[in-house]
Amino acid sequence: MMQGSDSKTKSQAAKQKTIVRSLYKAAKGLGTALPVLVGVILLLGLFRAFVSKQWISSVFTGGLLRDTVTAGAIGSISAGNPITSYIIGGELLKDGVSLLAITSFIVTWVTVGIVQLPAEASILGGRFAVMRNILSFGLAILVSVATVTTISMVQ
Repeated sequence: MMQGSDSKTKSQAAKQKTIVRSLYKAAKGLGTALPVLVGVILLLGLFRAFVSKQWISSVFTGGLLRDTVTAGAIGSISAGNPITSYIIGGELLKDGVSLLAITSFIVTWVTVGIVQLPAEASILGGRFAVMRNILSFGLAILVSVATVTTISMVQ
């Protein structure tokens, strides 16, 4: 009878250790991401100070295809991680940029990497790196169209 109770206590202790370990890993991950997020927020403040809403309106004119390709090109050149792209996308949405263009920007921001193309080419081969980036760009446009279409159908 005592052995069953002892087994339950060990099981609870193991669960508590797992929870504590998971909380530690989550806090460590948040601590790693926090400086990046703060940096992006500060950069967006600078961006807002130096780039006017009129300039954004002149780049994103409202033409869906043109805006989508333009945003995809900007996202391809300025690679980054998904968390920061969501913040930037939210700010662009506030400035009146279409959801299609923002989705294209976010997908290309993460999947296409013109900045890291030389490193990728040296490791994986030039032809592969170029083809991967071209295909990623084209598919990012298709993914953005499919995503916005799906969202508009659900609403």
